Amino acid sequence: MLVNRVAESGLITIDLENFYPEGEVVAFDLKAFLFMELILKEKDFREALKQHDWSQYQGKNLAVFCSTDAIIPMWAYMLVVSYAAPVAAEVVQCLPEALPERVILRKIAALDINDYQEKRLVIKGCSDKPVPPAAYLEITRRLIPIAKSIMFGEPCSTVPVFKQLAVNS
Repeated sequence: MLVNRVAESGLITIDLENFYPEGEVVAFDLKAFLFMELILKEKDFREALKQHDWSQYQGKNLAVFCSTDAIIPMWAYMLVVSYAAPVAAEVVQCLPEALPERVILRKIAALDINDYQEKRLVIKGCSDKPVPPAAYLEITRRLIPIAKSIMFGEPCSTVPVFKQLAVNS
């Protein structure tokens, strides 16, 4: 009789690829909304945002940034997200290439780790999407206080990362 030891091991696999943002990443460069691409004029900025076609970001991941060396007041980012949040899947202040990492870290921060209390965990190593190293660091940092053990890889081939020390009474 064949016994599937992996299935019987009680290991829980966490696949960080599942935290990857779905959909297209779209750039929202504030430069196009500035006077001479350098100066933010509040009245003009507000009017331009009001007239902008926000529906084009429906379900997309919006990376908000400014590609020119302009001084952008903090409220400008707040105003952009007030228009974008109702339609976009995600709105993040960063360059487009940084958006996946920021979204993954946000999802890890929101993860209810109580489900992993005293469990033996495997953080899946292979993925089709480029999961950033920061995600592996952050999930491990969050799980160390509660996990029985943490491994990296696949359930059939793991690298031990952390093991809870037994407490002697």
